[in-house]
Formats: sequence, structure tokens, C-alpha cells
Amino acid sequence: MAIVVNKPLPEFEANATGGIKVTNTSHHGQVMVLYFYPKDNTPGCTTEAMQFRDKYKDFVKAGAAVFGVSRDNMKSHDEFREKLELPFELIADTEEKMCHMFGVVKNKIMYGKKVKGIERSTFLINEDGILTHEWRGLKVPGHVEEVLKAVKSLKALKKAA
Repeated sequence: MAIVVNKPLPEFEANATGGIKVTNTSHHGQVMVLYFYPKDNTPGCTTEAMQFRDKYKDFVKAGAAVFGVSRDNMKSHDEFREKLELPFELIADTEEKMCHMFGVVKNKIMYGKKVKGIERSTFLINEDGILTHEWRGLKVPGHVEEVLKAVKSLKALKKAA
């Protein structure tokens, strides 16, 4: 089932580093940031991970859990996390279930060849499990700040309610 903004996330279950299982209901009561990226240890993905790392305390303070998602396996994720000292977990979507559910698998041209790849995208889920924001085909510079601003605006809305 595909995702739709302003609707609850469909059911899913995924394994993350640290032995954690992430599901559509595992973080109810907490804002969840899911950022999809093409591959561990590539320049853009490393930069993006480090930017989420550097703002991680601000995300936690704003009540959000952050998860990186890619098709890499758990061993690759563990090494990537350790190397960059990432304080958040990475989801290993080796079967592309989440990637397809979130619609981030795209045909790309790499070195003149058509390949199936992950479009860099971020999704924001509120405390009730509702998808509130999506950023697709994004560029890394300034993106993490934009996501943090959206998380803070969700918190402000919750206080005002």
C-alpha cells in the first residue's frame, strides 16, 4: 500500500541497527523522521547522515526519533554508523519493502546506464502515526534544517491544540 500525506502510515515492520524493530506503531507518541538515502559511504549520503547527526540533539529535544533507511544490509549499516558516530539507528530495507511503500525506488541514469535506485527523500510522521510532510528528490544542503523546522512546527501545533 502506498503512503498518502495526512493519512496514517500503512502497516510495516523493519529491522534497524541496535536490534531495534521499527513499525508503523512503534513510535506512537513521538514524531518520526524517516530519511531514505541511496547508499552507505557515498559522498552525498555521508554528508546527509552527518548533518542529521549534528542536529540530532535538536531533533530529540523537539520530540522526534530519526531513522535513516537504505537498501544496504545490517553489516554495512553498522559500519557506517560506527564510522560516522551516528546517534540514531539505520533501517536495512534489503528487500525494498519500505522503499516501494514510500515510492522512493526510481529509474536513474548512472554512467549512461539505466539503473534502479533510491531517490533521496524524507518523510515526517506525527505522534499519531499520520504522514504530515514529504520531501522528494531533495538536495542535501539546508535540508536537515528544513526538516527540523517542520518537526518544531508540529510540536507548536500540538501545544496550541
